[in-house]
Amino acid sequence: MPANALDIIASLTLIMNEETARLGAHERGQDIAELAAAKIRLAGLLDAELARLNRVQPDWALHLPEDGRDALSHAVIALGEASTANAAILERQIDLSVELMAAFENEARRASKSRAEVYGINGQLAPIDNATPISVNSEY
Repeated sequence: MPANALDIIASLTLIMNEETARLGAHERGQDIAELAAAKIRLAGLLDAELARLNRVQPDWALHLPEDGRDALSHAVIALGEASTANAAILERQIDLSVELMAAFENEARRASKSRAEVYGINGQLAPIDNATPISVNSEY
């Protein structure tokens, strides 16, 4: 029985559920970054373990005893549910970040627009639409 794979799946499910809960509670900080790093490491370990199992015994899942198949099935279903919830909240966080950066950009353009005009070829004033540098914590 692939006990190592089951342990990794269980750990990955727990990490995803915790990350989802913390993001849902609007927590910020180093803990979220550490959870994301742990999630990436566990996903890599799971991929490597499944590749090893498939290399050693290509039809390993077919030879599992009934209780092993049930345990693997339940673990994979739980992982799927956790990853679906995690993906939804991460997508929302990314969308919020994109919207926030667009608002910053629009405000920066609005604030600098009065000074961003130049005479055109025909003697008319034309706005210059240069990208305004936006810094976060004094870094570009």
